[in-house]
Amino acid sequence: MNCIIIDDEKHCISTLANLLKANFPEVSILASCSESIKACALIQLHKPDFIFLDIEMPLLNGFDLLSKFDPIDFDVIFTTAYDSYAIKAIKYSALDYLLKPIDKEDLACAIEKIKSKQSSISHSQVQMAIAVHGRQLPDTIALPTVDGLAFASVNDIVYCTAEGSYTRLYMSELNEIILSRTLGNVEEILADYNFFRIHHSTLINLKQVKKYIRGEGGEVVMSNGNNLKLARTRKNDFLNVFARV
Repeated sequence: MNCIIIDDEKHCISTLANLLKANFPEVSILASCSESIKACALIQLHKPDFIFLDIEMPLLNGFDLLSKFDPIDFDVIFTTAYDSYAIKAIKYSALDYLLKPIDKEDLACAIEKIKSKQSSISHSQVQMAIAVHGRQLPDTIALPTVDGLAFASVNDIVYCTAEGSYTRLYMSELNEIILSRTLGNVEEILADYNFFRIHHSTLINLKQVKKYIRGEGGEVVMSNGNNLKLARTRKNDFLNVFARV
C-alpha cells in the first residue's frame, strides 16, 4: 500500500511517518508535502493508493485540493486538529478522519478500512464538505448505509429510530433507509436542523409533525400518519421547542 502525506506542518508529517514506519510495514510512504499546491502534482505523479490529507492548510485547504480531482481514484484519510466546522463538514459528507495527535489504534482502523475498500470518496462528498466548511448548511447530506452511501434531503426525513448500533430513517416517500450509525451519531449530524429527540429511541423532524395528542407524555402524529410516543420527561421541552418552529 503506497501513500503520500500532505500537511502544512512538517512536524506532523514527521510524527505520522514515524508512526507508520514503526507499526505499519505494509504501508510505503512515496512522498510527503507541506504545500497544498505542489501536492496536486505529487498525487498525479506518484498515483498513490491513498493519501493522508490535512484539512486546514494555506492557499488550498484539504477539501479544495480534492475538488481538483474528478474522479478521485485514490483513498483519503483526513487529518485535522479539532475544528468544529472541519469536523462538521466531514460528518455531513460521511467522510473518515483522524484527530491530531493521531492515535495508533485509530490509525489502524483507518488503514483497515482502506484495505477492505470501505473508504472510497466521491466528488459529490467533497463538494458537500466544501459547502459546510464554508458555513453553508446543505439540504442534502451523505448517509453511510449498511451497503454503501445514500444521499438524502434532510427535509424528506420524517423521523429516525434506534436499532442497536444502526438507525432506521423513515422518509416522506414512505421508503426507509438503514444507516450504519447510532441514533446519537445521527442526532449529532442533524443538530443544526429542526430535529428533536422525543424518546431515547426516536428522533423526529419537527417540520414533519402534523399533530400533538395530549397525555402523560402524549403522542406525536407525523406526516406519514404514524403515531409516536413522547417521553414524559421530554414533554415540556418538546412543547417549548415546537412552539418556535
